[in-house]
Amino acid sequence: LLSQNYPNPFNPSTKIRFSIPPVETGFKPVSVKLSVFDILGRQIAELVNQKLSPGTYEVNWNASGFPSGVYFYRLRSGSYTETKKMVLIK
Repeated sequence: LLSQNYPNPFNPSTKIRFSIPPVETGFKPVSVKLSVFDILGRQIAELVNQKLSPGTYEVNWNASGFPSGVYFYRLRSGSYTETKKMVLIK
C-alpha cells in the first residue's frame, strides 16, 4: 500500500509512507523498490531498493537539489506496482 506523500505540495522535503502486508507464505521479507521520477519519466532518485519485512515504513525525500515541478514516485514489490504524483514548490 502506497500512501500520498506529506506535505504535498512540499519544499524542500516530503515524507512517503508505505506498508507491506504479510504475504501468504508468512512474514518473510520481500523485495521492495521505491523510486522518484521527473515529469519526463526519468528516474531521478531511488529511495528504497532492498528486502523488507511486512510492516509500515516512512522515507524522507529531500528535493532541495531539484527544480520546482511535478514528480512521481513508484512503489514496486513482486507483481504490485503503484504510482502517485507530488508537487515541489520552491
